[in-house]
Amino acid sequence: MSIRDWPEGERPREKLLARGAAALSDAELLAVLLGSGVRGKDAIALGRELLLQAGGLGALLGRQEGDIHASGLGPAKRARIMAALELARRSLAERLADRPSLGNPRDSGDYLNARLRHLPYEVFACLYLDNRHRVLAFEELFRGTVDGASVHPREVVRACIKHNAVAVIFAHNHPSGMAEPSVSDQVITRELGQALRLVGVRVLDHLIIGHAEPVSMAARGLL
Repeated sequence: MSIRDWPEGERPREKLLARGAAALSDAELLAVLLGSGVRGKDAIALGRELLLQAGGLGALLGRQEGDIHASGLGPAKRARIMAALELARRSLAERLADRPSLGNPRDSGDYLNARLRHLPYEVFACLYLDNRHRVLAFEELFRGTVDGASVHPREVVRACIKHNAVAVIFAHNHPSGMAEPSVSDQVITRELGQALRLVGVRVLDHLIIGHAEPVSMAARGLL
């Protein structure tokens, strides 16, 4: 049975208009976004499959274009999903930039989670800050295992100077999902801190992004 044949109060779009978006499940919201289903599958079932394939809504938010999968999903529907996910990421970025300053790891954790949490490869990224700890820019600098061979202090120093940063927050993800800082994480963080002190840039934190809450190396006393 098509969703069009359902009672009006149960159809996702009509339900949203009558009761507000908060009344809908994640799958129903995706169904509204998709507009229609595919052969043998209504829009809600398609939304459920997308969530199942990704591992949940938070995981879906972190997906890149090539990682959005569901049987029968065509380019038009994939484009709608990618546009919505990018809008969500940009909204997080705007909220981060609008804050008067970043005072604790939670301030930047949501945004960094959305950008890095579910990437299938390791990424080392930087949030560049001014002297009031306001965000100047976000940048992915390196891909691959975070160690001395892949994260080059001279490149980090050059990037901080380019953005006129006074402080910086490092972040990288662990695709395994375990967010515990490794020995390599601690070593490269110390090396980067020493290099950046020479040009007057302070390292505020290094956040490790896994499947749970980000782990702050500053909060652990590891900087």
